[in-house]
Amino acid sequence: MADLETKLVRIDPLRLKMERSGQMVVDATVFASERIKIEPEAIHQLYDSACLPPARKVLATADIHVGFGIPIGAVLGLENAIMPPAVGYDINCGMRLLRTPFTKGEIDTDAIAESIARDIPLGEGMSNLPLDKNSIEIVINEGVAGIPKLAQSVRHRVWESFNEQEFTEDIKRIEENGQMPADMGAVPKIAIDKGSNQIGTLGGGNHFIEIQFVQNIFDDDLATCFGLFLNQIVVMIHSGSRRFGYEVADQYMNIAAGRPEMEGQRKMLSYLPTDAKEGQRYIAAMGAAANFAFVNRHIMGLLVRRCFGRMFGQTDLPLVYDVTHNMAKFENHSGRQLWVHRKGATRAFGPELMSGTPFGQTGQPIITPGSMGTSSYFMVGTGDSEESLCSVNHGAGRVMSRTAASGKGRYGRSAGTASISDSDFKRSMSGIKLIAGDKRRIKEEAPAAYKDIDEVVRIVTQCGWARPVARMVPLAVLKG
Repeated sequence: MADLETKLVRIDPLRLKMERSGQMVVDATVFASERIKIEPEAIHQLYDSACLPPARKVLATADIHVGFGIPIGAVLGLENAIMPPAVGYDINCGMRLLRTPFTKGEIDTDAIAESIARDIPLGEGMSNLPLDKNSIEIVINEGVAGIPKLAQSVRHRVWESFNEQEFTEDIKRIEENGQMPADMGAVPKIAIDKGSNQIGTLGGGNHFIEIQFVQNIFDDDLATCFGLFLNQIVVMIHSGSRRFGYEVADQYMNIAAGRPEMEGQRKMLSYLPTDAKEGQRYIAAMGAAANFAFVNRHIMGLLVRRCFGRMFGQTDLPLVYDVTHNMAKFENHSGRQLWVHRKGATRAFGPELMSGTPFGQTGQPIITPGSMGTSSYFMVGTGDSEESLCSVNHGAGRVMSRTAASGKGRYGRSAGTASISDSDFKRSMSGIKLIAGDKRRIKEEAPAAYKDIDEVVRIVTQCGWARPVARMVPLAVLKG
């Protein structure tokens, strides 16, 4: 496999292809321009993905980079199989966008960022809402639909901003309406023990809350449909299922790797037949973690609303959309029923497949962040993305490892010279309020550690998969 990079052949300005060879059961395609740097190890991981017996389609978007076994930015269509490593550890990590009535310069965004940081714990291992057994069961089984019950049973300041009418509108603007089929009995006890107190927390790594302003509008009609306008202040939240999802993923990866037919297969490439009991249990546990993540982002959204309300009085912050990545869903593509795994990729249905939702005329909303210090995009699916299994990238994608960027290993220990100097990092964040939960490792998330989001989005739009609506840039960034 040493020369796999040479097997990835450019077939046009936006596509590279690895023809089926060796142990591959399908071809693999990468959608990237010549300006996109791709790590050799990520290509090796994509090759491994295309060697999986149940694989029927394998591709990667422009944000491809090294992950655990399966590259981040990969989309796998598997037949009769579900694969925990192709979903990843942070099940239903996703994006949420709230719009405000304010424009840039009208409010003190530094002050509101500081207020949010006091209400939403940043970083790993934090806790917020205390959930008893009954409450966690509501989260697992009902997802966001169970939030009114939580408001009655869990004492917390977050409910100061809960409004039933607003909630009714919110739930229509969450992928899957914030609820997936789940079974508490399929969830490992360790996931509940270690994760149940983390609802309403951001997490670490690349998770963030940003106060942004709309710098560009690309489609006036679509922007109006979503209530977006030039120079508008918006709030973007990026987080997932926290330790709850991690433990679900880890336990089921171990279960998959331990099956007799997986003998000799690495944990990071293990999968489960969907007709097996273990496969069905993982699907139910994955749904539970997805519901946990939906609730987590919704609670943080309520806390953001609370902060604005306390600072500016009664203020409407409607939800634009909440979209997931790191999920597997059972879908029909080209007449074939597949479990579509999107690891670091976002679903991008067009108007036809969004019929019956508020987005039947626009297509599914897509929220694509870049990196702190650069820009993020709001787009909609066109319906012309079957070649990508109706998927787009979930962000910009890394170009260097966390260790290389910061010069720090685990627990902040020195690991050599950082590729990004302190002065370069400071310049890249000029004019942006930064609040970091772990200042020792914040350079891991420096803009220079990520690909060019403008180029990544250009590829998506030129492939015809999505239409850009707005481009937002940060005024304040909260990181774990």
